[in-house]
Amino acid sequence: MNCIAVDDEPLALKLLQDNISRVPFLKLAAACNDAFEAMKALQENKIDLVFIDIQMPGLTGLQFIKSLENKPLVIFITAYKQYALESYDLSVVDYLVKPVHLDRFIKACNRAKELYELKATKQHNAVQPSVEYFFLNVDYSQVKVMFDDIIWIEGLGDYIKINLKSTKKALIVRTSLKAIELQLSPNKFIRIHKSYLVAISEITAVRKNSLFLKEMEIPVGETFRDTVEKLIRNEL
Repeated sequence: MNCIAVDDEPLALKLLQDNISRVPFLKLAAACNDAFEAMKALQENKIDLVFIDIQMPGLTGLQFIKSLENKPLVIFITAYKQYALESYDLSVVDYLVKPVHLDRFIKACNRAKELYELKATKQHNAVQPSVEYFFLNVDYSQVKVMFDDIIWIEGLGDYIKINLKSTKKALIVRTSLKAIELQLSPNKFIRIHKSYLVAISEITAVRKNSLFLKEMEIPVGETFRDTVEKLIRNEL
């Protein structure tokens, strides 16, 4: 993963560069002293991940990330805790408060790697001929489920509940929502909450904090609002 480091404090930037060098799957493309240098680095390189401070002169880290139309993955590293909530509205990978221990830093990087690979898998699936069904282990049987039969899927810890058009009885399957999401076409299904995947064709209305599948109202998670907005604008 190509990344850049952005911090106006020289010592903090040097420490960040050192931490990045310890993570095998990261390649540092640029070390920047402010957001303007970072902007130039993004224009000149394909960047997958940005490590950035918040309080910087001229343009803060938050302002810089908000200004980007096509956002890479972002990890904020700052001495201030009070911006955490605002940062998560930007769907950042993580929010690290200085001083950052190496194990915590690596944990954030691993999270970024997971999201990067998930995105790459979705893009790959989008251009591949897709199978229109899968078999799932339900009550000691392999049950065939057609993708077009799915209305929505709910995550329940180590299980998922699949709600179908063809039957009122939901299927309970021992797997994770993330694992099932990787098998579904991103052109047909959308993640709207940490606990919900829905069939795009079944959505009948959208509100700020929820959407409807006919009479069924399902919450939209804070970090998934941008995705739903893109769906409304037909940008997915």
